[in-house]
Amino acid sequence: MKIIIYGSQYGTTKKYAEELGRRTNIEVKNYEDIDDISLYGTIIYFGALYAGGVMGMKKTFSKLSTVAGKKIIIATVGLADPKDIENTKVIKSGMRKQLSQNIYEQAHIMHLRGGIDYSCLGFKHKTMMAMLYKKATGLPEEKKTAEVKAMIETYNQKVDFINFGCLDEIMTLM
Repeated sequence: MKIIIYGSQYGTTKKYAEELGRRTNIEVKNYEDIDDISLYGTIIYFGALYAGGVMGMKKTFSKLSTVAGKKIIIATVGLADPKDIENTKVIKSGMRKQLSQNIYEQAHIMHLRGGIDYSCLGFKHKTMMAMLYKKATGLPEEKKTAEVKAMIETYNQKVDFINFGCLDEIMTLM
């Protein structure tokens, strides 16, 4: 059995999960609605990047009793370009803190580009982004990571970098 699980705050990550579900006819569930992932042989997790972590990933994979015989695919979704090596190093470092070593080492990990629409952000997230933007613009250029640059470039805008073509690679791993 296979399952697609996602953790999404504003919907970009959910779009990737639902499109893969549509293409493969695999059930798609929000991480908050899943109880026992041990039932599944293939687990595909899409997680939005927020504050250095992957939304819902730790909670989801804490429910996995064993990785033996499991195929685990994790795709993070964020604003920064996943082709930037420094960006993916930072993401993977955060993932290591959220996952057991066994799960991290067994998982096929991918990074996808998402989007943001500031008009849809709640007050808390708008405030947080405003503070991050102010801090980011004050950094010396050499200290600005790909993620910081992407946040500065897209601040207070609606941007969409979704590329469903990236799902082809995930489908080959399944």
